[in-house]
Amino acid sequence: MKLSIIIPVYNESRTLGKLLERVDAAPLPAGMEREVVLIDDASRDGTRDIITSLPSRYVKIFHDTNKGKGASIADGFKIATGDVIVVQDADLEYDPMEYRLLLEPIIEGRADVVYGSRLSTSHPHRVMYFWHSLGNWALTVFSNMFTNLNLTDMETCYKMWTREVNDAIKNKLTAQRFGIEPEITALVKKYRVYEVGISYAGRTYAEGKKIGWKDGVSALWSIVKFNVMHR
Repeated sequence: MKLSIIIPVYNESRTLGKLLERVDAAPLPAGMEREVVLIDDASRDGTRDIITSLPSRYVKIFHDTNKGKGASIADGFKIATGDVIVVQDADLEYDPMEYRLLLEPIIEGRADVVYGSRLSTSHPHRVMYFWHSLGNWALTVFSNMFTNLNLTDMETCYKMWTREVNDAIKNKLTAQRFGIEPEITALVKKYRVYEVGISYAGRTYAEGKKIGWKDGVSALWSIVKFNVMHR
């Protein structure tokens, strides 16, 4: 088996090297290969030079103009060759050491899709912004009302699924920015979806966090739009 790790990147020169060390060192089940797909979304801080210098074993996509996180993720899905696909942010908020937690329900044949929940977990997580947590909870509940799932963390980066799911959704994605999270959820709701608790080391805005309240408002509309679009 092979795990494809899709990493959208935008201005992450400070963290990308360390993140790739963790991705490469992450333990996988015996016999499982890894494919690392990097999508640079027209970074301006030297990130592109770092990716260009990486060995050929890394799959590299370069955007000439900034298209957004959603577009980057979708491009990665289209070229992934793994039996299982997972999304990995380029910062250090999510720990690749936990891929095995996400993989377990899929390998055991119980799940088609696995979400890593930051909010329903006993794993360590950095205490961060109250309003972010409240907003994330509200978006998850609103999404659940449309999908009839009982997720606790719809906005999580860690989403993993089988090749069959990837083939079914990769050409249907239209969200360019952070609306990709509710769109993916709208598309996978008909599959066997599991959640596992994960750790989380959130960043402050000073440390490079990019999502803001406007993205939250946009996500509300995205939930309605994509659940109607992808019935």
